Amino acid sequence: MIGRDFTATRPGTKIVGDIIYIPTAEGWVYLASWLDLTTREVIGYSMADHHRAELVVDALDMAAALGGPEPGCVIHSDRGSEYTSGQLRDKISKLGYRQSMGRTGSCFDNAAAESFWAVLKEEIGTRFSPDRATARADIFEFVETFYNRRRLRKHIHWGYLTPHETRLRYRQDQALAA
Repeated sequence: MIGRDFTATRPGTKIVGDIIYIPTAEGWVYLASWLDLTTREVIGYSMADHHRAELVVDALDMAAALGGPEPGCVIHSDRGSEYTSGQLRDKISKLGYRQSMGRTGSCFDNAAAESFWAVLKEEIGTRFSPDRATARADIFEFVETFYNRRRLRKHIHWGYLTPHETRLRYRQDQALAA
């Protein structure tokens, strides 16, 4: 449904998700995230020491609880087993969303999510955490403090705003138009 069209005209209509793993001395920390294509804000994420389906479902639950996706939203991912699971399909259906997946083996079909991982890896990917708790704290700090709220989107199209400010501006514009 998305193909390679990573644009959206309003928040909550198209989101993309993926999983990355962060090395620690205790083993991997797996991070699943959902990114709104309008604002590029991380609207849901989850971390665990596994990458089973509940990891991506928990991240989607977070996005839904925070009012991210609206009914009919397209939820896009790759074809990893977590994303093709019955557990995720059931959750997407229950929430009234629509599922979209890229082609097998094509990272370009999920380029927006891959771009977010590139930024994360640039910021924290070279650190080797002594334990999972430290990695989780670093990821939380990156997403909540830096990426969503301080990282400017350096392009005139985005108005030089952070992802969080972009969402707030959209909501303010909608309220003024009503």
